[in-house]
Amino acid sequence: MNIYDISRLAGVSIATVSRVLNGSDKVSDATRQKVLDIMEQNGYTPNAFARGLGLNTMRTVGILCADSSDIYLAKVIYLLERELWKQGYASMLCCTGYRLEEKEKYLQLLLSRSVDALILAGSQFIEEKSEDNGYLCEAAKKVPVFLLNGVLAGSGAYSVVCDDALAVKELADSLIERGSRQPVFLYRSPSYSGKQKLSGFRRSLAEHGLCPDGRSFLCPAGIPETARFLESLQAEGLCFDACLSSDDELAAGAVKYALAGGKRIPDELQITGYNNSLLSVCSTPEITTADNRVEFLCTTAVSLLMQVLGGKDVPERTMYSANLIHRATTRPL
Repeated sequence: MNIYDISRLAGVSIATVSRVLNGSDKVSDATRQKVLDIMEQNGYTPNAFARGLGLNTMRTVGILCADSSDIYLAKVIYLLERELWKQGYASMLCCTGYRLEEKEKYLQLLLSRSVDALILAGSQFIEEKSEDNGYLCEAAKKVPVFLLNGVLAGSGAYSVVCDDALAVKELADSLIERGSRQPVFLYRSPSYSGKQKLSGFRRSLAEHGLCPDGRSFLCPAGIPETARFLESLQAEGLCFDACLSSDDELAAGAVKYALAGGKRIPDELQITGYNNSLLSVCSTPEITTADNRVEFLCTTAVSLLMQVLGGKDVPERTMYSANLIHRATTRPL
């Protein structure tokens, strides 16, 4: 069945069928119902792509993420899809990995599918070299591009970010107030978010008269890997009485390291995570962490996106604060 068959069976023009499909009010209720009945009787499903071209919208948003198996990004994807569905938009997901070539390839694939907008979940999409971000700037000239936990100044893209620097500074301040004098900071990558968190750690130590040099480390992902990494730091003679982590997985690895080495938490080693994920409460003891309010992040991004698609002006950068969640891996005041 196609639109011509529906037109013939309903005894109306092709233009009338098209108006019914597009929800036009220029069709009488009786005619509309007649066309809809013919469609239902014959199992007719309109071609979404062709209809989208006619309406100049596919009502589809492309979502890019580096790794959907990451517990944080998995929740982001779920929340984005839920919020977009509420607004009547479908989503198309591409998991790009971490290589620049793959990110660019998948972005171009989504653009070729005529998506209405792009959402880039996670700070892994902002490269250190500005020229490597050119493909994002070009995409932002074609469709709205929203960066979650990433900022690309002057690109025309929109950013919704948590103030990671402030959150980690407050976590470090809290540990120092609770007696720590030799903290270390573990982070996964020099992404935008990773750099912000590192700057917050270094700022806290400097303000408390502690030297931040040689106390921050790029750490391999994975709980066992983190535990082994901390064991190697100890074997090299580095002394530390607190471990701040850029995410809860690294913090869970720090808990594993402490338990395996017989270190008492939090008396001998205080530990903090980030994201307030399930890992922070599944751990024993439960992990002090920063709640970066992922649901607020996603609902805000989709709300702003709908405003942009509706022709409204919105700020290019929206920043909000995290909440600190104190649990059993840090000492009471």
